[in-house]
Amino acid sequence: MSRQKLVLIGAGSTVFTQRLVADIILAGEADKWELALVDIDPVTLDAVEKLVGKMMHAKGAAIPVTATTDRRTVLAGAAFVVTTIAVGGRMGWQRDIEIPRKYGIFQPVGDTALPGGISRAMRMIPQMIAIARDVADLCPDAVFFNYSNPMTAICRAIRKETGVPVIGLCHGVHHVEGVIAKFLGVEDGSISSFGIGLNHLTFLTRLFHNGVDARPMIHARLREQKAGLAAELAQKQVWPNIVEGRAPRYADDPFSWGLFEKHSVFPCAMDRHAVEFFPEQFPGGAYCGHLLGREAFPIDERIALGDTWFADMLAIANSDEPLPKVYYENVPGESEQLLEIIHSLQHDQRKVFSVNLPNQGQAPYLPADAIVECNAVAVGGGFAAVIADPLPAELIAKLQSRLAAIEITVDAALSGSRDLMLEALLADGAIDDADQARALRDDLIDAHRAHLPQFA
Repeated sequence: MSRQKLVLIGAGSTVFTQRLVADIILAGEADKWELALVDIDPVTLDAVEKLVGKMMHAKGAAIPVTATTDRRTVLAGAAFVVTTIAVGGRMGWQRDIEIPRKYGIFQPVGDTALPGGISRAMRMIPQMIAIARDVADLCPDAVFFNYSNPMTAICRAIRKETGVPVIGLCHGVHHVEGVIAKFLGVEDGSISSFGIGLNHLTFLTRLFHNGVDARPMIHARLREQKAGLAAELAQKQVWPNIVEGRAPRYADDPFSWGLFEKHSVFPCAMDRHAVEFFPEQFPGGAYCGHLLGREAFPIDERIALGDTWFADMLAIANSDEPLPKVYYENVPGESEQLLEIIHSLQHDQRKVFSVNLPNQGQAPYLPADAIVECNAVAVGGGFAAVIADPLPAELIAKLQSRLAAIEITVDAALSGSRDLMLEALLADGAIDDADQARALRDDLIDAHRAHLPQFA
């Protein structure tokens, strides 16, 4: 049986490479694949290659692996290309969080929306365009998946500038289905959903428990908790402070559950992401008496956790000891469904996934060709998007306004226009004073100048 080549660009990711290799081995498919690992940091790349070797040795698997800092040497012949890069790394992410704080903007994530997301787009888009051009040149028939953020802006920029049909993937919807299962106290895997929106703001219009409408169950559970909601919120000192072993509650994500109470539509992926798309409702980062990115969903701690995972990966990879026996069970993060998606494409299994594709009629109330996160059937030869449900007018307006800001962001990143970056910051809605927005823009460009060749 001939092997298929999968090229992973950004292989130094602290989670993704390990999870993908584990999935391949545990699925019994080590004989079907060859892997090319690409990362610009040779030290990280060496550690990842060693770790992958240990993972194979632990399970008696043999997958041909090539590791390189030059992607063009391995792209030829690729069947699949996957990007998980983060230009500027965790230090860049930290700056995207810290600099806007000087202007009273507090972000719990800062990788998709708000000034942090715009700043990241300025760094990411030129590099992703370069990768897309290499894919078009060296492996034009490869299926190109992107996991990097900001997802919507990156996928729109690639398709707009190069025409390369990149597909955006994220575990957010799959993860939230699991959260809702825990909220209802039902078995994991029994919740399914249907929705439309943007990455990190997909509105789930249908929710099912074993094929039965779960929305009445959810409304009943919310009514049970509503009476004590104010008291629970008053007692919270930090988000998330979910007690291990207990089910999620209304008070853990009050904005998202409140929106569901109003519209019977759930915003994926919970408050940590959703609030960033509604800055007008959280002036100055105020969230239930706390500050977003500080006590509410502390982002500095999350970035530091990435450093811990990275250090652990390096230690395990470079240790003389064999891979810990429990390693396959303890790889952090969620499964990204990549192998399942590939199987459905290869064998025309016609399974439905949440993916990021151009709007070609599946959401008639949103701009044509805008990148939307939607349900699509993975059929032989590609994805077939499913027509989305209608949405309440105010949610449509929100998506339209966000897409308008993203389009300006994409044009700013492609052109290196300071004026357009200013317009993107103002359209985003977190800052409405042009002079302050101009100063914020300049601070972000100065901080990331090494990764912003288009602004030279």
